[in-house]
Amino acid sequence: MLNDIVAKKKSVIVKNWIQLIFETYSSETSKFLNVENNQFSNPVGFITSEAVNNLFDVLINDVNPGNVKPVLLDLIKIRAVQDFTPSQAAGFVLLIKKVVRDELKDDLNQIKIYDELLEFESNVDKAALIAFDLYQECREKVYQIHVKEIKTNSLSVF
Repeated sequence: MLNDIVAKKKSVIVKNWIQLIFETYSSETSKFLNVENNQFSNPVGFITSEAVNNLFDVLINDVNPGNVKPVLLDLIKIRAVQDFTPSQAAGFVLLIKKVVRDELKDDLNQIKIYDELLEFESNVDKAALIAFDLYQECREKVYQIHVKEIKTNSLSVF
């Protein structure tokens, strides 16, 4: 029942979730991400929108690492090379909880779907943990690239 209600409100929930994610950036960057919709002039905004749309579908259907990882990977790669702490980089997943609670406030009072909400939020938590794992893998690759560059540059000096 909850998934049906959430699915009907997908466009509003996704829009508000994306807005909260954009607010994790500086105010200037956030303004740009909100205004520019072109995937070539605003790849971060485009990838964020695509990932959030796809992640929404996974969250209301089947949350398992095989489904979540591919959806999160591009967005986590971007956030891994930006100036975010690990919790900031992966924490965007958790922002959907607030959006869903706000959007379903009236429905939650009228219909007894609290247990389903808890299950949905548990799925969000699982996705956030997977996002954190992906972030860590991406950061490790970035460090490996830096080490390789340092080794290459130090060898070419001699």
